[in-house]
Amino acid sequence: MNQQNIRNYAIIAHIDHGKSTLADRFLELTGTIEKRKMKEQFLDTMDLERERGITIKLQPVRMNYRFGGQDYMLNLIDTPGHVDFSYEVSRSLAAVEGVILLVDATKGVQAQTLANLCLAQQQGLTIVPAINKIDLPGAKVETAEQEIREILGSVGQEMEIYKISGKEGTGVEVLLQAVIKKVAPPKIDTQKPFRALVFDSNYDSYKGVLAYVRMVDGQIKRGDKITFMASGARIEVIEAGIFTPSLKSTDKLSSGEIGYIATGLKEVALCRVGDTIVHWPAARALLALPGYKEPNSMVFASFYPAILEKQEAQDYNLLRDALSKLKLSDAALVFEPESSDALGRGFKCGFLGMLHLEIVSERLRREYNLELIVTTPSVVYQVKKKNGEEITIYSPQQLPDPSIVDAIREPWVKLEVISPSEYLGVVMKLLQTVGGTYLDTQYIGTQRVVISYEAPLREIIVDFYDKLKSVTSGYASMGYELIGWREDDLVRLDIMIAQDIVEAFARIIPRHKAMGEGRVIVEKLKEILPPQMFAVALQAAVGGKIVAREDLSARRKDVTAKLYGGDVTRKNKLLDKQKKGKKKMRDRGSVNIPQEVFLKVLKK
Repeated sequence: MNQQNIRNYAIIAHIDHGKSTLADRFLELTGTIEKRKMKEQFLDTMDLERERGITIKLQPVRMNYRFGGQDYMLNLIDTPGHVDFSYEVSRSLAAVEGVILLVDATKGVQAQTLANLCLAQQQGLTIVPAINKIDLPGAKVETAEQEIREILGSVGQEMEIYKISGKEGTGVEVLLQAVIKKVAPPKIDTQKPFRALVFDSNYDSYKGVLAYVRMVDGQIKRGDKITFMASGARIEVIEAGIFTPSLKSTDKLSSGEIGYIATGLKEVALCRVGDTIVHWPAARALLALPGYKEPNSMVFASFYPAILEKQEAQDYNLLRDALSKLKLSDAALVFEPESSDALGRGFKCGFLGMLHLEIVSERLRREYNLELIVTTPSVVYQVKKKNGEEITIYSPQQLPDPSIVDAIREPWVKLEVISPSEYLGVVMKLLQTVGGTYLDTQYIGTQRVVISYEAPLREIIVDFYDKLKSVTSGYASMGYELIGWREDDLVRLDIMIAQDIVEAFARIIPRHKAMGEGRVIVEKLKEILPPQMFAVALQAAVGGKIVAREDLSARRKDVTAKLYGGDVTRKNKLLDKQKKGKKKMRDRGSVNIPQEVFLKVLKK
């Protein structure tokens, strides 16, 4: 293979704009996958991806294609489209020279279209724009074309925009040929000492850690001795290969190619995304490749094993191992041990958003058979004490006593909402509820607007997106980026059940919202908490002061059912005995909270 005939490219788009479907057509067109083996979303290997219809993990694949009398090696990376997985996109873009910018003809330019385009432009990549789903009745091809030219700026006015249908295959081959024509081959020098960039990783029970690499210089083959420059790990290459999309071993990997290296490493932390791999002992003479900016976790929650009957505390170790393996393929996931008097030992985990949290918790349940208690999602806060000390807290439980706190700062984000202009009024009304600051409104074409807003992150991480979709009939999209920290009058809201504080329900909120939020939670608890044999007080408190209360009535057992007539005093004696017993239970007893109660309360 002439190495000038290598093309490395990715598909970027907003969620649900047809990236994976287009990748399917490329696989068919190039004969990479036999038609009898073909299935929808072929590159999406997780059950969660297929169920939700979204891409969660980046997925590389090598295709061979003959065009113009020459054979080409095409390395494609299919990327996620949701804002919570933007880090997957940024890593993919560092391994390629060009991108297909895909826009749904029925939806037009969306928030992540802009965000991903910005990432590609920062990397200096070649942009090949395409409009997808032109076969649908609601397709607005001309409008979408106008919007694409506007976001591309001056270069977009003369750029050819390809019209395709990923589902029907219309125009797909023309688009693939355009990638070959317009995307430059990688800069290749096989004579330089070997260097490769780790852009992703995975774990194989037999081969150990698999490093997904973009070959920058030189060559690598089985048996070569290599080292990871950041971690210092030294290993002998067990196997080198490519993605077809299944793993396929090859004789060697050369400069410009994308493939994997089986390391045999059992310690997953030794293979870091963004690390540079070089031959050993030549490492000292070489410079490390520019890695990746560490992702900033936006949302924090704690995971605790739900210790059921017949289960042991070893679930903590299972959870630790499971998180370590997920971390290998998800560089944006961060975690560290913590303990709770009520919940035992667990891990404080950081995520890029709520969908990221949901996916990780679901993968832990499905792939590792773990039942978890997940605490209320929270953002990170900066706390200044009255003695001048500044600390960072990641959960409400870490907030110091209010008497020693001077100020609390929280993260703010710049929020961009893209919506049809007809929904401008309801979107503005919704944005006013988050307590932020309006910046400006810009039009994309004549029918769509971009509304810029500054808002506290805590107001948008949980259910803001759902509300936005609801008021706009599903047509709006949003994206956000961290802009800094701002001070506010924040307090910790504690929830008590039978006078015991339940740490999993605690949250940090503005003082003026404490009473309303507390009432909502205790009312919900009253509805979903199973009745006990004694009356249970459900309370919300701020700094020891009760701001809301509900009472869960005791479940009454008919202790007189066995009586058949006789003196009424016998019945009264039994009822008095029951009353005294319930008083003892109320004074000494505790309430067992089922796992489903935690989940229902945490969902707004």
